Amino acid sequence: MSMSADEPVVPPGTLRPLPQLIFGSRWLQLPLYLGLIVAQCVYVVLFLKELWHLVLGAMKFSEQEIMLVVLGLIDVVMISNLLIMVIVGGYETFVSRLELEKHPDQPEWLSHVNASVLKIKLAMAIIGISSIHLLRTFIYAGSLGRTDAPYTETGVMWQAIIHGLFVVSAIGIAYVEHLSQSAYAKSKH
Repeated sequence: MSMSADEPVVPPGTLRPLPQLIFGSRWLQLPLYLGLIVAQCVYVVLFLKELWHLVLGAMKFSEQEIMLVVLGLIDVVMISNLLIMVIVGGYETFVSRLELEKHPDQPEWLSHVNASVLKIKLAMAIIGISSIHLLRTFIYAGSLGRTDAPYTETGVMWQAIIHGLFVVSAIGIAYVEHLSQSAYAKSKH
């Protein structure tokens, strides 16, 4: 049962009390999204702190140390991007429309965001973050024989396995979404 353009939009407050309560409960997520915005601010502070650390140490750090700090910065940016996707996409999908259609800075992906697209984008972001962590681990892996090594061989192996599971999971999510969309498209014809 789809709404055509000719059908009137239901004005707020015209729902029966129970449906209105259930529908209105979506606003309980607002503090969660506001909390994620605070977390985003914390990541900005962390980024600036690490950037300052890099600038101050640029003349004395080795190439490997600089690379590790830069990978840390990239990691913070990717986590921050993940937060933005969850905040903006989640709010738009589950709470209320942001009405950014005419805004010049509207992200391209937001125009076609739904729960399925958000799941796939989140899975890809998690794989990107995991890739950065794994790369940092591999860079540290050269020091595995030392007593102060940050990772053990078993730790490196488990990180690689977990990363592989993230990749397999993302492929599975994308495949299931593809099957769902194909089945939906066939049911429409």
